[in-house]
Amino acid sequence: MTDASITQTDALDMQVCVPKDWSDEQVVAFAEKHYPCGTSGGWGIRREGHELLAGFPERAQCIEHEDNCHIMLDA
Repeated sequence: MTDASITQTDALDMQVCVPKDWSDEQVVAFAEKHYPCGTSGGWGIRREGHELLAGFPERAQCIEHEDNCHIMLDA
């Protein structure tokens, strides 16, 4: 299994590269631990159909690690 990592951060969003078999709860817990959101709502996964995904899937295949995917989270 490839380790998880944060691949992009901004004030109100971030992208993580995580194992495909991680649950949504594991993804959010990883994000909060390594880059705390700082809001009462915490990080939330950007869901399929969100306009900022521009038609890309909620969980996009990582090009470098076949067992990982990229997920966007919003504050």
